[in-house]
Amino acid sequence: MRKTLFTLSFSFLAMALMAGGIVTNTNQSASFIRNPARDASLGIDATYFNPAGLTQMRDGFHISLNNQFISQMRTVSTTYPGLNRNTFEGSVSAPLFPSAYVAYKKNKLAVSFGFNPIGGGGSATYEDGLPSFEMMVASIPGSLSAGGIPTTGYSYETFFEGNSVFYGIQGNVSYQLSEVVSVSLGARYVMINNSYQGYVRNIMINPVFPPLGNSGGMVKAPDFFNSMAGLFGNLAGVAGSLQPLIDNNLASLTLAQAQGAGLLSAEQVAGIAGGFALINPAIDPMQLNIGQIQGAYALATPSFVAQQGAMTQNAAASGDMEVDATQSGTGIVPIVGINLTFDWFNIGIKYEHKASMKVKNDTKIDNVGLYPDGVEVPSDMPAMLSIGANFDFSERVSLSTGYHTYFDKGAEYGKILNGQYVKNDQLMDKNLWEFAVGMDYRPLEKWEFSFGYLFTETGVKPDYQSDLSHSLSTWSLGGGILFKATENIGVNLGAMRTFYRPDVKSFGTYGETYARKATVFAVGLDLSF
Repeated sequence: MRKTLFTLSFSFLAMALMAGGIVTNTNQSASFIRNPARDASLGIDATYFNPAGLTQMRDGFHISLNNQFISQMRTVSTTYPGLNRNTFEGSVSAPLFPSAYVAYKKNKLAVSFGFNPIGGGGSATYEDGLPSFEMMVASIPGSLSAGGIPTTGYSYETFFEGNSVFYGIQGNVSYQLSEVVSVSLGARYVMINNSYQGYVRNIMINPVFPPLGNSGGMVKAPDFFNSMAGLFGNLAGVAGSLQPLIDNNLASLTLAQAQGAGLLSAEQVAGIAGGFALINPAIDPMQLNIGQIQGAYALATPSFVAQQGAMTQNAAASGDMEVDATQSGTGIVPIVGINLTFDWFNIGIKYEHKASMKVKNDTKIDNVGLYPDGVEVPSDMPAMLSIGANFDFSERVSLSTGYHTYFDKGAEYGKILNGQYVKNDQLMDKNLWEFAVGMDYRPLEKWEFSFGYLFTETGVKPDYQSDLSHSLSTWSLGGGILFKATENIGVNLGAMRTFYRPDVKSFGTYGETYARKATVFAVGLDLSF
């Protein structure tokens, strides 16, 4: 039993909370929730979706205030043998997911500003930890049993909560070059805030090891391993303690004779005889002489020294482990756009450049060594291209469609593989892409009913996936209404359900299945002056 048992990992990656790329959120208005094909929007939320299209709004001030109520359940199942549980659930809640837009349009010029959670959002809480946490603890009984110490059970306390949000403040200038063509130029200032809190503590096991008085009751793992380290340390010194008897030509004495002559105490004899069972349990040391016993212990001493070191490391590894760290960073995203307006349809195109960013660790507690205080970690936002079209078939019916792709392979998300940060192109076969289609129906002057469909296809390799951070393909259904209280006041209500395609990752002897489900409700108020 020379190897140490485990190491702990709290490696958490910010992930888009609903629609969007791996780290990028595109569910940025209540109008999007009722119809996710907003890439050619000519409304106030075009500040985000299609800035060049703002030139098609009527002159004046326009304001949009939105909030989304998002809930998500993440489930990780494992076939790893010997765990107390095989299914682990994490809940994500974001009761406040705001977006706000302001635009001023005059003649051919429009100026706009926006604020939104452009990435992440909400807190992921795992009350019972994750498979990677439990597997480390569950490995202890097997390791001990393989080393000749029967152990069948374990228990521990665990918790993990990760929070990640990228807030974006965006400004655009849009200009109409002709009746058909409008262009825009803008930038987004991104502020990253991550926090991680978690622990694995009070690890208990039930070894059967008579030399230390363990008969199968639950004991603290660090205490047991420290006792084992002390035992092996004592055994490593037995050969040396018997050398004076050998030097005085007393090698032929048995342990009982040495005790009777006052050369060894009863406690020493009991310890030497009991420890001999770890050398050769088939031989009774009381039938051997001092020379034979000393020779056997001398041969075993290097092993005892190694075992002492391993037990000391195991005691440290099975002690309480905790992380309490935050990360922060900033970056700039340049944004360009073009809008093409025709008689009965509109096309919007937007390109967001990559933001090369890093976050800096601010660590209060980290006895695992994952978040060294003051160290900077890559946390890019990828470049993104969106293309959309809106078709007005009549005054009552409009159809819209959109396509977006995120250039994930050219970014670094701070993903750890084999203990090292790796670039995305090593972890992805292709970039993530989305396709959306929707319809708006206006049966009455003040009412608009909408519904839409959004499909997302991820491109990550199996190496990317883990129980704490994984990317899944999805399809979403959204719907809702717009009520025009007056010409200048509109109220948006929307709901969306996202269905995730489960992914199974094989680890050779076992597998893990990642699954999620998510629901969002949104409300928005649009004002014009």
